[in-house]
Amino acid sequence: MTLVVYSQVHKFLSSQVLSMSLLTIRLHNTLSRTKEVFTPIEPGKVSMYCCGPTVYDFAHIGNFRTFVFNDLLVRTLEYAGYEVTKVMNITDVGHLTSDADEGEDKILKKARMEKKDPFAIARFFEEAYVEDEQKLRIKPPAARPRATEWIKQQIIFVEQLIEKGFAYAVNGSVYFRTHKCGHYGKLSGNTLKDLDMGARIELNDEKEDPLDFVVWKAANENHLMQWDSPWGKGFPGWHLECSVMSTEILGERFDIHTGGEDLTFPHHECEIAQNYGCTGLENNINYWLHGRFLLLEGEKMSKSKGNFYTIRDLMEEGWKGTEIRYLLASGYYQSQFNFTRKGLEQARASIARLQEAVRVFSQIAGGNIQPSIFNIQYRERYQAALFDDINTPEALAVVFELVGEGMKRRDEGTLTEEEAAGIVQFLEQDFQAIFDVLDLEGGAIPEAINVLLQQREEARKNKDWAASDSLRDEIKALGYEVLDESGGQSLRKR
Repeated sequence: MTLVVYSQVHKFLSSQVLSMSLLTIRLHNTLSRTKEVFTPIEPGKVSMYCCGPTVYDFAHIGNFRTFVFNDLLVRTLEYAGYEVTKVMNITDVGHLTSDADEGEDKILKKARMEKKDPFAIARFFEEAYVEDEQKLRIKPPAARPRATEWIKQQIIFVEQLIEKGFAYAVNGSVYFRTHKCGHYGKLSGNTLKDLDMGARIELNDEKEDPLDFVVWKAANENHLMQWDSPWGKGFPGWHLECSVMSTEILGERFDIHTGGEDLTFPHHECEIAQNYGCTGLENNINYWLHGRFLLLEGEKMSKSKGNFYTIRDLMEEGWKGTEIRYLLASGYYQSQFNFTRKGLEQARASIARLQEAVRVFSQIAGGNIQPSIFNIQYRERYQAALFDDINTPEALAVVFELVGEGMKRRDEGTLTEEEAAGIVQFLEQDFQAIFDVLDLEGGAIPEAINVLLQQREEARKNKDWAASDSLRDEIKALGYEVLDESGGQSLRKR
């Protein structure tokens, strides 16, 4: 299943966008530590894996800074004409409280504290995450695999690592021989030679080398999440899960892997090592993108410190999902970002100004829908900012410069209907395609859309996924986006 560019945006912008976009998108690759021209493995298509939430609690705004960035990246690539397949996993087992293969599973710890079944805990917080994702208008991924549903494939992956000499079993656990991967540390800069083992790695007598990491963990009889394996009852390691789900769904080689900067080491470093052990490819993923930390009122946010907010906390205070999204999207993902109440107030004011601009310029334009050359220079600068490593602050600066110039010319009486229509088109199409924070007037859903929705619901009941995808694309071509939710389908006008 793939996510495709909005047809109505694509049709209007193709002459301005596609002639340059495929050559000029540049992304900061953590692996090379430089901005590189983006070249997908398959022309015109992008395969992308995003590390998703560990579902033991509500995701906080620091998590959502990364998830919003993922969405901005997908939308920018689609805006440029690519078809994007985004996969985001659900970690519902195996994420321990320590990076050193020690500690309690985070979901089991939550289940013990609340005296509930760990699988029920995982499902509850997974549904909560999806609800929060929708409140921030994050487009759903093409696939959302759960680690617990890929146990068979993970066991096969471990067997291959053992067969190739990259892993070994001890007392029911399986460890990866880190020194077999000579380029381990290339992503994070923590080379095998320079790693301070005493600082980051607790000694474990089962390991051949202190740097070896677990890929399958033995479980005692009291461990509530465990599966049979050739090495005894156990559960998968956190790093293993992402290696297996990403390559099983997207293939041995794919374009982009994203995550927060805290995942660079050891999580993503271990993924690369495991992938190498199974595929023999030193770099099976071409671009690694990592978002920087989010600060809260100038301080590093941490659940252990208790200084964090969830989306629900903020919405209970009266903030809208679009306002939270705007603030998170307004910072350049490669820079630390300070999340403040003042910033939320500014986000609210900015959205209100843009909403008013749509109203004002729509009135001036009347029924005029003819494209105007007035905003072409702004569109080109807007695209240039986005295509230069998703530079959203610069893109927003262009948006408000255009609106300001339009208001100035309106006050002077020199703004034409065609020029006003051009600004409206820019805000409703170019701006919304990426930032998606405006509430545009919709009206009743056309009967043709309702018919297609009913047909898609039938296709989904019959598990005819090809027909379901085709109907969703038909609906999208008519200007609506279908969201698949736990309670069924919902519709949003684009």
